[in-house]
Parts: sequence; C-alpha cells; structure tokens
Amino acid sequence: MNREVFITCAVTGAGDTTGKSDLVPITPKQIADDAIAAAKAGAAIAHCHVRDPETGAPSRDVALYREVVDRIRSADTDVVINLTAGMGGDLIIGSPEQPLPLAEGTDMAGAAERVEHVSSLLPEICTLDCGTMNFSHGDYIMANTPSMLRAMAKHMQDAGVRPEIEIFDTGHLVLAKQLVKEGLIDNPVVVQLCMGIPYGAPDDPNTLMALVNNLPDDWIYSAFSIGRNQLPYAALAPIVGGNVRVGLEDNIYLEYGKLATNADLVERAATILSAMNVSILTPEDVRKKLKLTKR
Repeated sequence: MNREVFITCAVTGAGDTTGKSDLVPITPKQIADDAIAAAKAGAAIAHCHVRDPETGAPSRDVALYREVVDRIRSADTDVVINLTAGMGGDLIIGSPEQPLPLAEGTDMAGAAERVEHVSSLLPEICTLDCGTMNFSHGDYIMANTPSMLRAMAKHMQDAGVRPEIEIFDTGHLVLAKQLVKEGLIDNPVVVQLCMGIPYGAPDDPNTLMALVNNLPDDWIYSAFSIGRNQLPYAALAPIVGGNVRVGLEDNIYLEYGKLATNADLVERAATILSAMNVSILTPEDVRKKLKLTKR
C-alpha cells in the first residue's frame, strides 16, 4: 500500500461534459480558478486542457494555454502544472462503406505542433498518451503511432518537461517500456493508469492488477477510473501502491444526482485518504519525489 499519496485534479478535459454540467470550466480564467481551488482542497497537481471560450469545444491554442498557466503561476496558491499533450491526434473515420475522406472533427498535427505549448510554456509535467485506441464515440480514434510518440517524447525531453505516460490498455505499457529502454523518457518514470474508458482497459480489479503487476518497481504511478468509479478508485489506487486522480475531466458527479466541482471531488478524495490514514503530499513534496523543476 502507498501511504504517501499525491492527488492530481484533471480540471476540464476535452470531452462533451460541458453540455452535461455548467460546473465544468471553459474559459482560461475558469480553468485556472478551478485548478487553484483544487489545490486549496488538497490537489498537488493540476492537469489542464483548454477549451474555446465561445463554444466550449476542445482547443490546442497556445494563447489559451498561456493564459491558464500565467494565471496559475501568479496565484498565491502553489500547485504543480501538468498540461495535456494529447490534442492533435484525433482521427475520425468516414462511414463504414466510405472511410475516406476523413470526417469533420479530425485534427491531426505533427509532433512539434502538438507540443508547441509545452516547449514554450515549460510546465513541470505534460502527458504522453502512449498508444492508439478506439473510443466509444462513433468512429473516433485516438491516434498516437510509435514514431509520433518517439518524436513527442524527444521534444519533451529536450524541453526538460517530465512526461506523464498515460496508459489506456496493456499494449500501451509495452510501448512505454520500449520508449524508456530507448532513452527517450528519463527517470523517474511517471505513469497514469487510465481505466474504464471504452474501449480500453476496463476498470475491474483484475485488469488493474494486470497493469500494476507489470510495472517496473521503480516507476511512480497513479490510477483512476471514469464515471461513478472515480471516487472508489481514490481508495483502490493507494491500496495497490498508486496515487490518485479525480476531476471533472473524468466524472462530473459527487454522488448520485449531485453535480460536483473540481474542488468537491478533490476534497472528497482527501477525506477518503485521510480516513485510510494516508498522508497527502504537497506540491513541494511532489517536486522532490518526481524531480520536477518549478518555473
């Protein structure tokens, strides 16, 4: 069991949650404010996407990231900044009988463009989605080829930003080990086990343990589930040796029928951990543990 746990808050994500809850932050100010509120509630890390302020649609506009980062860095409350690098790998196939041309919503960018905000803003952490997979949304594919991931990992390494490897299925872990073996990801290796996302690894304990049991002993990992099992995973993840992630990217409810804020979810996770006699790490604790550089 991990008895010294850090909490990551995934603040907004890129999904269609904005149409289901008006508590999901959209503008850079709302995203930054939620990251700061989550930190006050006990989160050591704020994982941030950005959205078009007018439509709420997912975006990879560097100017939006810059505003979010500047607002967080200028706040009195400390938090480790973790920016997504998952945007720009969105592939939407046409109809089954006519897969080409690709459908509206496809957004495929080169490695340097996908990490432009990381290279220019230098967060302490950024994500690396370590594989390609089908999602449950129609013909959408999260596309991350081995060559693309090698190029993105090298950009992150050159920038001095720690990648958080996001594992959505068992094969992704095999590829992550290969990237580490090739020297593209430096120690300490940081992993996020992303459970329950159709059609990736389901969030049952057997599948979680299959991933955990195949992690190298010196890798540092968190685990989360989407939807109603997000908060149960706040207890399960430390029991199997990991850290915790909650937030509106993955789940919009605090309990049945009650919409949550990011701070609500972090506070509930902190309550669960405290009741388990687990120490909750601060941002400075996390910087020491993960060997991060605050900028």
